[in-house]
Amino acid sequence: MASGGGGDGEGKPPAKEESTEYRLRKYLLLLATLVATVTYAAGLNLPGGSWAEDAPAPAGLRAVAGDPILRETRYTRYVVFYACNAVAFAASLVVSLIVLVLPKEGGGRLLGAMRAVMVVDLLGLMGAYAAGSSRDGFTTAAASALLLLVFAYVAGAFLASLNLITVRWQLPCQERASPPAAAPRPPPPGDQDPAATKAMKSEHEILLLLAIFAATIAYVAGMNPPGGFWRDAAVGGEHVAGDPVLQGREHPNRYRAFYVCNTAAFAASLLAVMFIVVEDKRLRHWRRAVPYGLVVAALLGLGGAYAAGSCRDGKHTAYVACLVAPVVAYIAILYIACPSRSPSSTSKSPSNTNTTTTTISISDSKQDKEVEDKEVDKICEYIQLLATLAATIAYQAGIDPPGGVWGESGKDYSVGDPILLTTHPRRFKVFFYFNSAAFVASLVIMALSQNKRLVRRYHAVLEATMILDLFGLIGAYAVGCCRDTSTSIYIIAMAGAVLVYVVIHIVFFTLETKNGGDDQLEEHREVLLLLTVLAATLTYQAGLTPPGGFWENDENDEKFSHHAGFPVLLNKNPRRYKAFFYCNAASFMASVALIVLLMNKNLYRPGIRSYALIICMVAGMFGVLGAYAAGSFLYLRTFIIILVLVLVVFVGVICLAINHFRELKKNTQQQQHQQQQQQQPPPPTGTNGFSSPKLSMQEEDVIKYLMLVGILAASITYLTGLKPPGGLWRDEGDGHSAGNPVLYDIDMRRYNTFFYSNSTSFMASITVIVLLLQRMLSPKTGGEKVFWPMHTVIVLDMLALLVAYAAGSVRDWETSKNVFLLLIPIQLFVGGLFFICKKKQTSPQDDGSAAGTNM
Repeated sequence: MASGGGGDGEGKPPAKEESTEYRLRKYLLLLATLVATVTYAAGLNLPGGSWAEDAPAPAGLRAVAGDPILRETRYTRYVVFYACNAVAFAASLVVSLIVLVLPKEGGGRLLGAMRAVMVVDLLGLMGAYAAGSSRDGFTTAAASALLLLVFAYVAGAFLASLNLITVRWQLPCQERASPPAAAPRPPPPGDQDPAATKAMKSEHEILLLLAIFAATIAYVAGMNPPGGFWRDAAVGGEHVAGDPVLQGREHPNRYRAFYVCNTAAFAASLLAVMFIVVEDKRLRHWRRAVPYGLVVAALLGLGGAYAAGSCRDGKHTAYVACLVAPVVAYIAILYIACPSRSPSSTSKSPSNTNTTTTTISISDSKQDKEVEDKEVDKICEYIQLLATLAATIAYQAGIDPPGGVWGESGKDYSVGDPILLTTHPRRFKVFFYFNSAAFVASLVIMALSQNKRLVRRYHAVLEATMILDLFGLIGAYAVGCCRDTSTSIYIIAMAGAVLVYVVIHIVFFTLETKNGGDDQLEEHREVLLLLTVLAATLTYQAGLTPPGGFWENDENDEKFSHHAGFPVLLNKNPRRYKAFFYCNAASFMASVALIVLLMNKNLYRPGIRSYALIICMVAGMFGVLGAYAAGSFLYLRTFIIILVLVLVVFVGVICLAINHFRELKKNTQQQQHQQQQQQQPPPPTGTNGFSSPKLSMQEEDVIKYLMLVGILAASITYLTGLKPPGGLWRDEGDGHSAGNPVLYDIDMRRYNTFFYSNSTSFMASITVIVLLLQRMLSPKTGGEKVFWPMHTVIVLDMLALLVAYAAGSVRDWETSKNVFLLLIPIQLFVGGLFFICKKKQTSPQDDGSAAGTNM
């Protein structure tokens, strides 16, 4: 270490460059939590299904209701899938914890541990997909060939990173030995365009977001293929229990087309994720197109898999494939017919653009305005993320309701009807309207979020509507996850207990009230919010559809009795079910309570400083871990071994984090003093202005938002198209075939309404995403940046999603109509909040603008 005196900056140590993992930490956290989500669901409901009832299985197999079929029919494949899936789930939770404490600079041990765990996570995910999705030679060969490509790239990238680490460790010795003559270390500012670098980083973030969602929905679809699974073996040995129905003699070519397309999408998206994370910022031009090509290949694979798996005849398949043409034609017509909208998004007429006029007119308080705009943008980003994921889980819960559906017709019900509607009609209606209110409110929030001017002025309205959305999810979960009122009350009380604990912790353990470290607080808030949102999505559907499934009929024997719509695990192993139920419910309620706290600045800042929110988040993750262990492990010995291994890893990560924070705390005060001395007169440089010739901040936000909504619609419509509402026929006879949708045979009008709306939403989303990718890759000229036709397509997309939800979630048109009527009270609520906020905003402005500077 040289003496600190050097005047020309020779003695100043070179600034450490932030790692790619830190720059992409938000999306790596999204990847880890989504992988945890899909592996959590796959571990609780294994591929191949579960036995519906106790019966002597063929060939001497042991059929116990609620147990996985795959364990009895293909034990080796079951063990491989189970081990790989559990490893991927545990590794994802560990990566989430490491991201929570990842430093901006340095952190070599944490960074190395994170990279190693990510590789283990990826390998576990690939192994689980190959073992759980394939059953015969063709599917095994296809999965092995495609995933071996990913494995080869992962191995090469991992070896290259190890080589790079050793080279970096040797660099300081070489720099000490080298003479100080070779000083041209930093490149001149003209060589590297910071605007171009920033634009490339933004493009990589969007591509990573797309690849993550494509990988997760392809994994889920591979574990739960269209047509479902056989419940028993065929007499002639044509199929075995747990095999996909479409794989047999029904539609073998259609199933192979679906499997190849879905696996190709899964492999391409994993390659895209690895390429974006591994390759650093110095990408060559020919490499820049690689992630685009991989993401487009993944989207095309998903489109082909949806067309092959969502229907059973050529006519519907052709319809789905041709849906791209009218969407593109509609966008082209809007571009040609209304060219007058183009100047409003360009920089030619600054009087029409709100952002440019505000930045030009307000020059004195530019820094305050930038800070305020940045904070509002953060709030808008959080609200959009919350609304998107709330709509996702509410849509899936409405299409696949708690309690399951009837497998055959009876006196007061028809096959495909929700069981809970017959056994507990009031409870089902309460769940349905709470869930529908949350879904409709999410769509309203996403529609309002498209107007940036409205969001900036009335973001408090969207926050209040988002709180209403979360309360709807809480009510739907508390009613749908159990069958008695007292348990529902206990579930809601859990959220109150978390809020009370956080307030008490803040009161008694916040010893200092300094305002320093706001940027670090915001980073922690961002990571915590993403963790809590995705933990809520993870546990919501698992609580409504617990492991082992539901009983499909009533039985009142002297020795053993059960009721339709109740969880199988509750009767077969009540202690395991209660452990799963309360761990899962505690994690969900803690996540929702933390989301509410993180939306309020007065609560989340002292909560993060006193570590109350971080403690609640870690406790919620342990709740998820306990629920997974109780719901998926069948034997106590296996449960204890896996739990001990995961706890050891958790303790290791926490020790690394504590050690890092101790070192960081020693150096922060010295660094702050040095920065204050060096930056006494801050130069008025406009580094964060609108000087980017590539892509303005407003256009970048529009692309990200449209991508997010398109991904939402594509992910939920893809999975629900492959597994339509009402379930699938499990046998043949009475004019239907095994694996075909039940709703198609009992109510064709309703099924066609759902299918065409769902397919339109899916293909419109894929088309918008591909067009946005092409727009990002093409040269950026300001006049071509016209996004409003895309906005109209997204609005139509959400309307199609609403129609599909209304048609698929219920079985009578009167209730479907009520879904649309829910828009009226929600719009009145939002309109009333707009009126109140407008009144509050106009009153201080009349008194004078001087008060605004004191805020």
